[in-house]
Amino acid sequence: MALLKINGINLNVNIKGEGPPLVLIHGVGGDYMQLENLISQFAGKFKTIAYDCRGHGKSDKPSAYSLQDHVVDVLEIMDHFKIETASLFGVSMGSYIGQGVSIAAPERIDRLILTVPKSNGLTSSVQRLMSEHADELEGLNLHECILVLLKYMSYDPEMMKKHLDIFETKLSPEQFQSANNALSNFDFRKDLPKIKAKTLVISGKYDGLNPPSEGKICASLIPNATFVEMQYSGHAPMFEEPKKYMKMIDDFLMN
Repeated sequence: MALLKINGINLNVNIKGEGPPLVLIHGVGGDYMQLENLISQFAGKFKTIAYDCRGHGKSDKPSAYSLQDHVVDVLEIMDHFKIETASLFGVSMGSYIGQGVSIAAPERIDRLILTVPKSNGLTSSVQRLMSEHADELEGLNLHECILVLLKYMSYDPEMMKKHLDIFETKLSPEQFQSANNALSNFDFRKDLPKIKAKTLVISGKYDGLNPPSEGKICASLIPNATFVEMQYSGHAPMFEEPKKYMKMIDDFLMN
């Protein structure tokens, strides 16, 4: 784990394992530790490069930044470590960044895994869901809001209470707002056909943040993409159906 000067700011980057490079990108409000269970399994076969996105974790937190900044960060991390091509894994916000990277430098991404993605959005999915249920959330703090929204984001809300950390944030309200602002008004649909990477798109049937219809759009526009809808998952299939999820990704990366 080290702070590296990347694209004008300090990013907290963690590298584990040896083998073909695999870049992992977490969701909004979190940090790379959200993906710790995946990293521990992948590191036996891959050189895993996981990092705290700008505005998150131990990385610098500018007051304003964009999705394009996130995209450049990934490419400059690859440049820093002299990685010409890599596989890329992104979940939720990480899947938006992954699409952006694969569009900007299609020849540099070998395999692409988009977990619970969307191809476009006027606002972050978290903000949209909170706005849709504003009456139900009135007067609640963020932790209480997440508890209420679990039923819209997961197949088994009670089970997902054990993994609340993937939905919650350690960011201040101002930092969390900046993180969400970076995800507003993006639309990759016209550029997704530029992606050359073999792509796996995974959605959860019960995901109210980025429903399967959003994943299907991504898969339909990426030339070499496979779409999978997990039947007993919402926005966190790596925790809701972990064995099936990991086998699917392992098979995809190794074959």
